[in-house]
Amino acid sequence: MQQTVNPWVARPTADEPAEESRAAAAPPVAVISTPLRGMVEPDAADRLATRSMAGTARLWVVGTHGGAGESRIADLIESARPTDHCWPVLPSGASPQVLLVCRADMRGLTTARNALTQWASGAAPQVDLLGLAVLADAPGKTPKALRDFTALVGGGAPRFWSLPWVDAWRHTDATELPAVREYQRFITDVAALATATNH
Repeated sequence: MQQTVNPWVARPTADEPAEESRAAAAPPVAVISTPLRGMVEPDAADRLATRSMAGTARLWVVGTHGGAGESRIADLIESARPTDHCWPVLPSGASPQVLLVCRADMRGLTTARNALTQWASGAAPQVDLLGLAVLADAPGKTPKALRDFTALVGGGAPRFWSLPWVDAWRHTDATELPAVREYQRFITDVAALATATNH
């Protein structure tokens, strides 16, 4: 797994902690949290729809396309709910916490880029965007062109996680957290972020 804080929007720290202590600490807070002035919104056909959500959740998981894995990821995170590929709007008017999810293929990454552009341009409803999780779309090593595009798209999110293929999900309907280091770290990161922003 690769959890990356966008270097263009994150403030550098004077003294970086050792790798061991950095892994134990909560992920750094991103600087960008509101739309960017002058960002051009995507065409209407390339935007995610909005949906009023009944009930509550600590985190809303938004798949940027069909088959993104939003239900699977929501099952792994306590008090998370999928939105069926829509930006959530809460009846209370509060800003919901959102995690975007896509697959690491060209279609998935393109839809994630469009969703991030929609958010950054102010064309999305007001949300607290934690970041983007990119799930592998096939077993084996991701081709370099897709790895490069993943890094480019992930740079538009406050944070992004690149998550590997889980073969067991092809054969079972299990909702338990896979015993894969990258997923363990991802869930820890998201839980820390959701807790930190819910104070």
